[in-house]
Amino acid sequence: MQNHLFINGAWVAPASGKMFDVVDPSDRSVFHQVAAGSARDIDAAVEAARAAFDHGPWPRMTGAERATILRKMATEITVRTDELAHMEVRDNGKPLPEAVWDIQDTAGCFHFYADMAERFDNSAEQEIALSMDEFKSKAVKDPVGVAGAIIPWNFPMLMAAWKVAPALAAGCAMVLKPSELTPLTALELGVIAQKAGLPDGVLNIVTGFGPDAGQPLTEHPDVDKLAFTGSVPTGSRIMATAAQDIKTISLELGGKSPMVVFEDADIAEAVEWILFGIFWNQGEVCSATSRVLIHEDIYPALMERLVAETRKIKIGHGLDDGVLLGPLVSPSQHDKVLAAIEKGKAEATLATGGGVPQGLEHGCYVEPTIFTDVPTDAWIWNEEIFGPVVCIRRFATEEEAIDLANASRFGLGAAVLSNDLDRAERVARAFRAGIVWINCSQPTFTEAPWGGYKQSGIGRELGEWGFNNYLETKQITTYDRSSPWGWYIKE
Repeated sequence: MQNHLFINGAWVAPASGKMFDVVDPSDRSVFHQVAAGSARDIDAAVEAARAAFDHGPWPRMTGAERATILRKMATEITVRTDELAHMEVRDNGKPLPEAVWDIQDTAGCFHFYADMAERFDNSAEQEIALSMDEFKSKAVKDPVGVAGAIIPWNFPMLMAAWKVAPALAAGCAMVLKPSELTPLTALELGVIAQKAGLPDGVLNIVTGFGPDAGQPLTEHPDVDKLAFTGSVPTGSRIMATAAQDIKTISLELGGKSPMVVFEDADIAEAVEWILFGIFWNQGEVCSATSRVLIHEDIYPALMERLVAETRKIKIGHGLDDGVLLGPLVSPSQHDKVLAAIEKGKAEATLATGGGVPQGLEHGCYVEPTIFTDVPTDAWIWNEEIFGPVVCIRRFATEEEAIDLANASRFGLGAAVLSNDLDRAERVARAFRAGIVWINCSQPTFTEAPWGGYKQSGIGRELGEWGFNNYLETKQITTYDRSSPWGWYIKE
């Protein structure tokens, strides 16, 4: 496991000489230390990225040439899947099958954007029809320049790939700042980049805390674009900072996503997707469907099955067989979620869960928790908890369900479950959210756009939309000179 900063193709000690602890959330033990980057390290990383972009070969390569290196990175990730997944479990706490899935998706993301880089060779320029025959014009897409990326702790390597892969495919240079809670697999991208032959300075990785490393990155005048995934308050500050230099930004922020279950839905299928929508990845998912609306006709039967199945979920260390709910990422997140549950106990009915599992008090574990009869003005109904906590209400009509679903300042995800596909499509189109699922919740595909409405963010990641995040469009217009322009000089 790496513990230094990756700057200009080399592993270097932090300017301050300081390190910070990496904690295993399963038992709160310190098992590693990594470099505590500061503004001086960010300056060095941005300088390296700036030189690599302004004078290096990477943005001047063809898309096919960049694709070759991206595929080598994908292959190396695949070869190291087991190792990286185990590292993710220890760093983040998630169950091993989920970590393996994340690493496989990470490799797939690099493969996808390698393909897109190749196709870009044929689409980087577009001829434009003009109204005057004396002129010819074309639109040319260029890489945006130096990108700064700040990623969260819930999907550490995958969230890095969502930004690194399209940025590199587009020809950008980059400075990556992973979460201080889960820095390990992001640092391994530096090892992987070296092995794949990525030119020095194209990818730089600086670990550290938000005020010490994240803020200097967002404020740096030589960064052309900022990409951030995380909380709304931090996203708001980044947006305000970026406005000072008119930087391009993309923000993927919080959510309080609704799921609407109609009376004709299959109860067993509905229970499965409710569970997956909130308890997968310990509920530490920005798009988690944490507000569930159930039609009054099936509410009693569905709730009985839901509570019973929730109590069967095996909780424990992410490497133990059969575990489907690991510890939360850190002691601080554990405390926040438990505090939110205590608020919920004063606002609604606790159906199950609500505490620390017996025998697991040594780690950052929380029982999968269900609140029912949650008032719409309750704190737990409106605020993102980012843990295994779901809030449930019943509804009577389609119109009521849509109104309740959309009554949020967030708009990241939403789901609808119904055997009436016409109704499901109608409701899906009525949701004010950027990601909508019909008869499922949470499946994510590299090919499809990802992002939210309202306070859930700006811009889209993944697919061609994620690639376009890292491009600028330039107009080039040429006069054919077959006759003088003659506006001022008459011949």
